[in-house]
Amino acid sequence: MTKTHKKRPQAAQPLYEGAEWDFQTIDKTFRALEDIALNELKLDVYPIQIEVITSEQMLDAYSSIGMPLMYNHWSFGKSFIRDEIMYRKGFSGLAYEIVINSDPCICYIMEENSMTMQTLVMAHAAFGHNHFFKNNHLFKQWTDASAILDYLQFAKNYIAKCEERYGFKEVEKILDSAHALRDQGVDRYTRPTKLDDAKIWKRQMERLEYEEKQYNELWRTLPPAKKSKNGENNVMDSQLAQKLGIPESNLLYFLEKNSPVLERWQCEILRIVRSVAQYFYPQRQTKMMNEGCACYVHYTLMNQLYDKGLITEGAMLEFLDFHTRVVAQPDFDSKYFSGINPYALGFNMMMDIQRICENPTDEDRAWFPDIAGNNNAIETLKDAWANYRDESFILQFLSPHLMREMRLFNIHDDMGSPYIEVSHIHNQSGYRALREALSAQYSVANQDLDIQVSHVDMAGDRTLTLTHSMNNHIPLDKSSAEKVLAHMRRLWGYNVVLKSINPLTNEVVQEVRG
Repeated sequence: MTKTHKKRPQAAQPLYEGAEWDFQTIDKTFRALEDIALNELKLDVYPIQIEVITSEQMLDAYSSIGMPLMYNHWSFGKSFIRDEIMYRKGFSGLAYEIVINSDPCICYIMEENSMTMQTLVMAHAAFGHNHFFKNNHLFKQWTDASAILDYLQFAKNYIAKCEERYGFKEVEKILDSAHALRDQGVDRYTRPTKLDDAKIWKRQMERLEYEEKQYNELWRTLPPAKKSKNGENNVMDSQLAQKLGIPESNLLYFLEKNSPVLERWQCEILRIVRSVAQYFYPQRQTKMMNEGCACYVHYTLMNQLYDKGLITEGAMLEFLDFHTRVVAQPDFDSKYFSGINPYALGFNMMMDIQRICENPTDEDRAWFPDIAGNNNAIETLKDAWANYRDESFILQFLSPHLMREMRLFNIHDDMGSPYIEVSHIHNQSGYRALREALSAQYSVANQDLDIQVSHVDMAGDRTLTLTHSMNNHIPLDKSSAEKVLAHMRRLWGYNVVLKSINPLTNEVVQEVRG
């Protein structure tokens, strides 16, 4: 695991010895990591803020989806109690760190960690994740690291004021419903542009005017509800649908702009929930790459410290023990198997790219002619970290060598068949199919439900119709759909119908009413 072929120089004195740490040692070790990360690997990171927290504070951060200054909601307290009981009874451990995509990048490390663990965590989070946050194109497009902490502070204060003015129960109702829909509250297509303060102020004023205008035009002047007899209302439906922006896949956005029953403070809460959901959207698309980047960086930095004689052999063994457990991939027939470990796949792919760049085989030269043998692994990796997401990264860089190493195979599961079929294995005829199948597993198009607002009965009873395009003929769980539609109805104020259709034939396969 270590670079034993190099003669290890003798440092005047290691950075630390033993498990105990103090702030001076952490600072000294951080400076050593920073020197290697910035001057040798040439990583590009946000300014770093290290904060040492207790296990209690780590549990608290866990429960609020890892964000500081999160607004209050009963579900966060529920998560806190669950995680605390599991931790106290020894059924689960805690993360050794939490890192926030912010500027400065905030990295929490636990005070219970040993000094080696603190070193590893700083290398992993403060430099690995930090570089990925700052440079990946999805984070650049969808998140604003310099504004997230201020926005969370605003959200926390705003919801607290709403609780004082309208009561906890009324605020919780809106938050409950918004949380139930937040996976359908992200914008997947329109890329926001960064605005300066003047433009933000102008947009806020335009938003207020728009809200007033929408209320007047859409709801105050609506004719009495009645059914069309001759299709005359089709024209009005079409015009209003255009004004409402139908079809619309961002359900929270649609409700925030068009709900006939929500007050302005309730719409602002929907905006807060969908803004936070949007902030996490890039992380869902880059989980494997992000962890693979951080593992590669911490592995490289720790080995560099060892090669320079800055950490002891005991510290290196402790690191290797932890690192090996993190990137372990249980076999498919192991009782510990729960799918492909993103840390294992990500780290193995990063190391495999390094191998292809530095020691390619003929097979590598045939599959990766652009990077094989370029002897510039770190720049190749940085380019991949910046320009890909999990889906495209696998499709571009998963090599036959790694497929054999990980013994990958693909299972075809047809719901109409009593058996499952091993359709492809790691051989010449299966490589490309395996790569495509694994890539598809990381596609958000396959993970997220395709649900859109497709119709509003403006001339009738104002029923809201949602259309769900089924993926791989998989229907919705009716019980869960009914529960979610109840939240949708609360926010819309009228009946809601969800129709699942076969996208090839437009046949309605399932209909659920809320």
